[in-house]
Amino acid sequence: MATLDDDDIAAATVGDLRPYAAGVMLEEYNPAWPVPPLAAKAVIDILLLVPDAAAEVAYLSALEAAGYELRIRQPDWYQHRCFVRRVDSGARWNVNLHVLSPESGGPEIERILAFRDWLRTHEDDRAYYERTKRELTQREWKFVQHYANAKSGVVEEILGRALFG
Repeated sequence: MATLDDDDIAAATVGDLRPYAAGVMLEEYNPAWPVPPLAAKAVIDILLLVPDAAAEVAYLSALEAAGYELRIRQPDWYQHRCFVRRVDSGARWNVNLHVLSPESGGPEIERILAFRDWLRTHEDDRAYYERTKRELTQREWKFVQHYANAKSGVVEEILGRALFG
């Protein structure tokens, strides 16, 4: 994921820019989760591939009808879009729905899947990633993107092993 400063965050945000009102909280591993055992935020990240992420008219109304709200638009970063559904707005779960296209987002799609697959099969890196996340939850973050930025070095290190051995 791209490292964003406050100006980047403001530029990419659709609607009001809302500071993160609570600390980042990790939940203990739940056996129903597909990446065992790894504590995580209580947010489900979903990757949705569409033919052209820039062509929002093709999918925006359907996602909004399903209760998703467009919150991030990054045309300069793989045409990435991020929609959210939140429990405090009536959703069953907190969800970040990342929209990319195979053509424009191919490199990032490969990275996301490689990271996921590597963590599923490499206990040492899974534990390292969890330790990093636990340390970072001890800090307060103006925006949750700052938390993501802070763990990006560890993510890149693990990705290096996942992609290049």
